[in-house]
Amino acid sequence: QVQLVESGGGLVQAGGSLRLSCADSGRTFSGYAMGWFRQAPGQEREFVAAISWGGRSTYYADSVKGRFTISRDNAKNTGYLQMNSLKPEDTAVYYCAAQTPAYYSGGHYAFPDLYDYWGQGTQVTVSS
Repeated sequence: QVQLVESGGGLVQAGGSLRLSCADSGRTFSGYAMGWFRQAPGQEREFVAAISWGGRSTYYADSVKGRFTISRDNAKNTGYLQMNSLKPEDTAVYYCAAQTPAYYSGGHYAFPDLYDYWGQGTQVTVSS
């Protein structure tokens, strides 16, 4: 079973960078596509980025395209979200999630309800 734990969040000034990690202690991560979502106070969970199980395809929300990069290392059962040029509006709790490959292949990577496993989240705060 997939068991996800995020890390790497924190407080950073606008324009700065952070790298989030998502580790799977269940060691079955390589069989799933991975997504990153975020949720700000009072708002719904928002799609950020997704990557296929083998890492060959990626998708990004328009709001982060060109600034964020999603990647994964299946040998380490870990996924990453490199966040550059951070803005105050990027402030949120960031979650990683694992999705059955069939849903990812069907183009459903942006729908949180179609993810099977979630981490507990990590807070990212960007000050202006």
